[in-house]
Amino acid sequence: MTTMTENASGLREFKMPDVGEGLTEAEILKWYVQPGDQVTDGQVVCEVETAKAAVELPIPYDGVVRELRFPEGTTVDVGQVIIAVEVAGAAGSPVVEVTAAPVEAPAAEKPKPEGRTPVLVGYGVAESSTKRRARKGTEVPAQAPEPVYAASAIQAVQGELNGHGHSAPVVARPLAKPPVRKLAKDLGVDLATIVPSGPDGIITREDVHAAVAPAPAPEPVVQQTPAAPVQAAAPVASYDTARETRIPVKGVRKATAAAMVGSAFTAPHVTEFVTVDVTRTMKLVEELKQDKEMQGLRVNPLLLIAKALLVAIKRNPDVNASWDEAAQEIVLKHYVNLGIAAATPRGLLVPNIKDAHSKTLPQLAQSLGELVSTAREGKTSPAAMQGGTVTITNVGVFGVDTGTPILNPGESAILAVGAIKLQPWVHKGKVKPRQVTTLALSFDHRLVDGELGSKVLADVAAVLEQPKRLITWA
Repeated sequence: MTTMTENASGLREFKMPDVGEGLTEAEILKWYVQPGDQVTDGQVVCEVETAKAAVELPIPYDGVVRELRFPEGTTVDVGQVIIAVEVAGAAGSPVVEVTAAPVEAPAAEKPKPEGRTPVLVGYGVAESSTKRRARKGTEVPAQAPEPVYAASAIQAVQGELNGHGHSAPVVARPLAKPPVRKLAKDLGVDLATIVPSGPDGIITREDVHAAVAPAPAPEPVVQQTPAAPVQAAAPVASYDTARETRIPVKGVRKATAAAMVGSAFTAPHVTEFVTVDVTRTMKLVEELKQDKEMQGLRVNPLLLIAKALLVAIKRNPDVNASWDEAAQEIVLKHYVNLGIAAATPRGLLVPNIKDAHSKTLPQLAQSLGELVSTAREGKTSPAAMQGGTVTITNVGVFGVDTGTPILNPGESAILAVGAIKLQPWVHKGKVKPRQVTTLALSFDHRLVDGELGSKVLADVAAVLEQPKRLITWA
């Protein structure tokens, strides 16, 4: 679907594209440009959030922004015009080239724009730091805003003139990662007022928390002359006096809520539990951390739990299936796309490792590390969350012993892993402290009966109790 239209006056209208697998709408999170700004081919002009991920949209031509059709926070249907740009060219004449020459300016004052850099929608490369999301909710001034640049680019643009020929001061944009920006937004802290303590001038979480810490009480002032008695001020409550707060549900959270409701009331859930001694698995984790084949890779209990589940699926392949409601068929999958539930600033995401069944342990460790890092950075793509077959959710990282997880829509089973703790356990006839955890397996009873579900859960537990079965059963 085309994302732009053009009229005879050289005004191009850029439409909200389909940024991911048939999605019908997206919310405009942040505009990086304002009317009057010059834009170049491939420059990121806004960040939008779909029901699956946040992506950045690059403009596909050179010109001057004339109109932003929707404010930040608006949900826009795919195909609607969101920005109008006047491209360079003779006034009143049609423009043929998508990337026409820029608006003329003295050669000494304005560099010649380079050719277009090939980019993917949502992952374009901007030459300025406007791709960093600013604090949401900032009031937009009535006049055209002054350009904002990253600190590293300030010297390069000193002396430049704005679109009206007047000197435009350059303001350094505070540097912070997306999770830190969200924290600042939630706490109502302006990043521009914070002195960064991180490397290269990056604002850290600690900097944000320090900004909201109560200031030390000032020293009492001793009055030199008698004064009239002053009535004591009423004490100020140390908590928010608002009785309620309403938070709009949209984007990833809205899609997750709808999916969970649909899954819970469509697939008949059954959950089984088993408590297992994983002392040997924990020892193996420590040994693998020292193995030269695993150097530089993320090695933790989740890695071996994932491998144990893959072995259990190989031994019980009928568990790896989906339900085709339209055809009234069970679809057996001969591959495993292993989902890993991840809590992110944008909500619960479940990206999956494609063809996890075919990966060696080092390859699985690498894939897990990349998946987790990408999710935490908020860069998980919609494609990474499609096509999952079974999922692992690690509630143990929150100190929780177990739970009854809801199936990810379209999947047959989900394994919840509880906290691993030292507990008294009968080992070789004696009560000893051992590393113990509780596993919970929820499955779709249309696809998996009690016997099959029990076998899968028992096999996972057996591998974690005696990890040498990773060799004998693989």
